[in-house]
Amino acid sequence: MPTGSDLFVAALEQYGVTHVFGNPGTTELPVLDSLADSGIEYVLGLHEDIAVGMAGGYASTRRYHADDDPSVLPVGVANLHLAPGLAHGLGNLYAAKIAGAPVVVTAGNHSADFRHEEPILSGDLVGMAEEFTKWSAEVLDVDALPAMVRRAFRTALTPPTGPVFLGLPLDTMMAETDAEPERLGEIPTAGRGDRSQIDRAAELLVAAESPVLVVGDHVARAGRDAVDSAVTLAEAAGLRVHGEILACEVNFPTAHEQWASYIPPDEELAAEFMDADTLVFAGCSTNTTLVRHENPLVDPETTCIHLGQDAWELGKHQPADAAVLGDPGEVMAELADRVAERLGDAARRERLERVAGVRESIAERLASVGTGDGEDDPRASKTELVDGLREGAADAYVVDEGVTSKYVLLNRWPLEPEGMISNKGGGLGYGPPAAIGAAVAEGEREAPRDVVGFVGDGSYLYYPHALHTAARHGIDLTVVVADNRNYRILKDNTIKLLGGSDADHDYVGLDFEPPVDIPANAESHGAEGRSVETPEEIAPAVEDALSSDGPTVLDVLIHD
Repeated sequence: MPTGSDLFVAALEQYGVTHVFGNPGTTELPVLDSLADSGIEYVLGLHEDIAVGMAGGYASTRRYHADDDPSVLPVGVANLHLAPGLAHGLGNLYAAKIAGAPVVVTAGNHSADFRHEEPILSGDLVGMAEEFTKWSAEVLDVDALPAMVRRAFRTALTPPTGPVFLGLPLDTMMAETDAEPERLGEIPTAGRGDRSQIDRAAELLVAAESPVLVVGDHVARAGRDAVDSAVTLAEAAGLRVHGEILACEVNFPTAHEQWASYIPPDEELAAEFMDADTLVFAGCSTNTTLVRHENPLVDPETTCIHLGQDAWELGKHQPADAAVLGDPGEVMAELADRVAERLGDAARRERLERVAGVRESIAERLASVGTGDGEDDPRASKTELVDGLREGAADAYVVDEGVTSKYVLLNRWPLEPEGMISNKGGGLGYGPPAAIGAAVAEGEREAPRDVVGFVGDGSYLYYPHALHTAARHGIDLTVVVADNRNYRILKDNTIKLLGGSDADHDYVGLDFEPPVDIPANAESHGAEGRSVETPEEIAPAVEDALSSDGPTVLDVLIHD
């Protein structure tokens, strides 16, 4: 007779799951045994956080694919081992939470009638995962398994999307059952929003002098139509457009003439870019600085319109003069129609003229970001790295954890919607695993895109053995490492917090001496490794890597 583990795997197959990312242990062996008889591929990671990161990158990428094929289930599944294994995975579980990645994380557990003896690896799995998930539970009876697995998937997929956790004890997984998986059913959208609040928002936008739209990652998560709606609203209302602080998806086409910039995590610049009489915050969640700011980022007298699919985010940082809870795409489309009816052409043209002037000024100010001061340094600057990467991989799908190089990437590469995901959670160790998961997802498409992981050396060195998974499973992937051989972000933050310059600080623990041989490390895990030492080498090296099969790591030396 089938067992609980057979039923669990049958549910995964019924829901369209094709891959399970994991690192196994004894309590997971029944699930692995059932997977062996299924059509689902088990993708081994050599650390639990790698498995969760792969599942997160896979889920975020598959969510884009669902725009073209509604039958795609954009869920990543990770299978971990008891308390230490789940603890190892919490870093990228946190990342999945902040990124809204629909991930179902499972972990085995000891049988209920054995836990009183406090066996090795025991712990409160449900409590451990609860802080970083939408729902955390344990299946204590095999008869409850079909309903709880269905609930886990529905909870992960229902907006605002995010990770869930299910504990799968040995006794539940080994119990015999004749139960069948429950059908998943339709997943609701966040809806069209309160029409009275949309009317209020339209009135405020029409009455504004120089309104600004700040788009957050909930826009991209809502689909390509939502990004199109943001463009429609911006054009209808004559809005200058910025990306929220720590934006990690492409929420607005940055080549558009009304796009001004991403807002950097700098108090002075953020406040300046949001200095407007009316601000529309659409789908925002991380729009604040990295450390405390001395003054308000938004003037208390500014009229603020908040819209999005997560009630927690509406009016979180600033009081909302209009607040619309709903799918950001549907809300912005309706709001655009109402503004277009009420705003005259002359007023719209006047606003667009102001947008053009501010946009030009901002572009001039950001032009030097990432150029550095290494005139006599043979290594590439951040701008040269990004320019070379863009030249060599113009159509690639980018998974970013470049940290100090990120804003150079965003400012210099006009990425298209659904062209990038990044590390919204901020915890290091996301980039290579997420890039591998993204490449697995791309490999399921009829016309897969090239996947480029863009990562700092400090981030790469968290989980370099992630490349073993890519090599083991023949995953086609290029990882570009921005290698300045130190934790540059922490040096920059030291200066921001304590003042002075590099010469004024004796940095402790922030340099990699002796440096790690990253190409040799990559090759030890079965990938191809190559050192890129000058700017001229970057584009050809990227082109060569993309033309080859399997994983390649390019260690690009850059100066600060």
